[in-house]
Amino acid sequence: MTSGRPVLVVTDMQNGFVREQSAHIVPIVVDLVRRWQACGGDTLFTRYLNYPGSPFERFFGWQRLQSSPDIEFVPELRPYVDRGVVLDKRIYSPFTSEGMALFKRHGWVEFYFCGIATESCVLKGAVDAFESGFTPWLIADASASHAGTEAHEAGLLVARRFIGPGQVIRLIDIPAALIELSPQSSEAP
Repeated sequence: MTSGRPVLVVTDMQNGFVREQSAHIVPIVVDLVRRWQACGGDTLFTRYLNYPGSPFERFFGWQRLQSSPDIEFVPELRPYVDRGVVLDKRIYSPFTSEGMALFKRHGWVEFYFCGIATESCVLKGAVDAFESGFTPWLIADASASHAGTEAHEAGLLVARRFIGPGQVIRLIDIPAALIELSPQSSEAP
């Protein structure tokens, strides 16, 4: 891993979160990860693990993502996971004590967030990066919500209010030095 470079945080791209409303971003995130890693960029894959008695179980009655296959990364991402770092978490954010130690060890101070779900785990990671003095970027078109478009858009609205309107970007806004050009964009017009 290249210390000090921005890190791509691939948030909770797990079987249990991919539904009809969020499945469209799987190939988008896979392509982004492929291009990011091709340029030697660091990739952090977060994996949410629910547990008996968790706040999600107690307050929402939600018991999913406690075992396989729900907790596994989507199959399309698995070839890239070994080239990155996996952070298991039991909360929305990767900013746990283990996560903070990991960020320090790698020298990560600039974070590009994508994944599922825009209005919860992606948003919370970006806000925690902001509040920890780091530079967060939320990639809108590489994030989605399993609750649908309305929840995704609400997450983007709140993100702009929390971390700054200029910090919510699209794939096209990622600096070219961080991602390999896709075959389509490298061809002459």
